[in-house]
Amino acid sequence: MNAALTLAALSLPNLVSRLPGGVAQGIIWGIMALGVYITFRLLDIADLSVDGSFATGGAVTVMLILAGYPAYVAVIAAVLAGVLAGMVTGLLHTKLGIPAILAGILTQFALYSINLRIMGMAANKPANPDTYDLIISMRNVPHSIIMGGIIAAAIIALLYWYFGTEQGSAIRATGSNPAMSRAQGINISNMKLIGLALSNGMVALAGGLMAQYQGFADINMGRGAIVIGLAAVIIGEVLCDAIFRKGCSFSTRLTFVALGGVVYYIVMVIILWLRLDPNDLKLFTALIVAVFLAVPYIRAQSKSSFKLAGKRSKKENSHAGT
Repeated sequence: MNAALTLAALSLPNLVSRLPGGVAQGIIWGIMALGVYITFRLLDIADLSVDGSFATGGAVTVMLILAGYPAYVAVIAAVLAGVLAGMVTGLLHTKLGIPAILAGILTQFALYSINLRIMGMAANKPANPDTYDLIISMRNVPHSIIMGGIIAAAIIALLYWYFGTEQGSAIRATGSNPAMSRAQGINISNMKLIGLALSNGMVALAGGLMAQYQGFADINMGRGAIVIGLAAVIIGEVLCDAIFRKGCSFSTRLTFVALGGVVYYIVMVIILWLRLDPNDLKLFTALIVAVFLAVPYIRAQSKSSFKLAGKRSKKENSHAGT
């Protein structure tokens, strides 16, 4: 009997039925990954405050929806709350000289208590989709995929435009070469502050969307978010470089970072479909990130070893000819 149930659970129709939900959640995490990409790649900063700002976005969104505000107003407020959280991390780092990774940890710790207070000292606050008009909901997965895709596409377009402006280019230059940027008259402290604020605002937006999708905000909903965000970034970059071997444009890379969240969640759906222990999901996440991080290095090493072998063979042939 148990074997029959297991075989039924492992049927392809069962997997196909689960995939749309994974895609919907993957799009939301892809939006979160775009925020992580700003700090991790463009600013070259490991910002750990995103675990807290993700939950802040969810808490602010749900509480405002419960208070009677429209969902889109609640999401905008969540973005502003995330921006403030990012500014706190930025001020701790740039004005007080605290290393970026420690500043993020301090902000993350503080946000735990702040998020509890936002939710009225409750660890969980539900937002029933039958009662409130939500932007996305797991009750209507196709609509959630469409809305999530539209929001992600709009964000990618805005980021592409913004990072082509003078200020956006200054942020990219700051992360690429701080010393040269300072020599060119760029205030790198302000650029870091703006980048961290923008990043955490996007993370909070993803948190607000996730709270609506799952129908509740939870104090622990952001735990491990930075790892998932990094996984999506790495997966997206590896896929982009594999498909476009001559190099990815900035807009294409942003698109693939968002798609990295979808790929990550599809992998998670497959892992759960295989009836593996859900308690091992964090282990599988770490393995996925490690594999995709290792792929570029292994590829570079293989190319260099082939080049060395080619040079050696040429030398041997030339010596043999003489």
